[in-house]
Amino acid sequence: MFQNSSITGLFFLLGIAVASPVTAIGALIGSVIGTLTAFVLRIPREEIEEGFYGFNSSLVGIAMLFRFQPHLATFGLIVVGSVAAALLTDAMRTRLSFPSYTAPFVIVTWVMLFVAEQMQVAAVIPAPISGDDTHLNLASAVFTGISEVMFQANILTGMLFLVGILLCSPQMAGWAMVGSIVGLIAGITEHVPDSALGQGMYGYNGALAAMGMALYRPSILLPIVAASLSAPITDRFPQLGLAALTAPFVISCWISIALDRIDQAVYLRGMEKNENKK
Repeated sequence: MFQNSSITGLFFLLGIAVASPVTAIGALIGSVIGTLTAFVLRIPREEIEEGFYGFNSSLVGIAMLFRFQPHLATFGLIVVGSVAAALLTDAMRTRLSFPSYTAPFVIVTWVMLFVAEQMQVAAVIPAPISGDDTHLNLASAVFTGISEVMFQANILTGMLFLVGILLCSPQMAGWAMVGSIVGLIAGITEHVPDSALGQGMYGYNGALAAMGMALYRPSILLPIVAASLSAPITDRFPQLGLAALTAPFVISCWISIALDRIDQAVYLRGMEKNENKK
């Protein structure tokens, strides 16, 4: 969640463990393997210490134990996926002229989910939604939107995540809240069922998109635009037969960056023409 802080990372890990100790183990395994892979690749130490090569692999570990039972095959796929995510992170960081964000995690996890299904790895049976969860509570939905960044639909987890971000960057904590709210509102306008909204399914990509664009450059409009885009993009993935994961966040940020660069190019070209006329 864009925070270069080991204390923040501990709050994230604690937040995951509160909701699911098993996925917290997956987060640790993925982070360790991704970091070790970066050392093997001889990535500059400062980049490794900033966590660039651990977070995508960590998300792979969480995703696999969120979807599948903790069997030997699952852990084997976590190891393979974590290494692949670190390798893809390196490839994208060195070749792209724009941030890769969590694209390596998304691509690798799609492949790992397909492989796991072909191997018939035992899936986790989702808990049934209780009657209380079918009625939307806006306040709790904002926090679950933040917690769903790491697959946890848990209010306390969202609060721990937010405290961790706040300790590192109050501004980013604010944008996480704004993005989750914007994503929630966008989901409501898309007539998304209250159960999905209450579990944060439209808030987490909004939170990430707002934070990502706030870091891209100082702006009030860009983070809100990116967060708003994430909701309709989220709706398209079930139609493709793919898990949305954090792909809506990545795509909405890439679209916003492209629009911003086009806008700046047109503006600068207009300025040059005005200067030539003078």
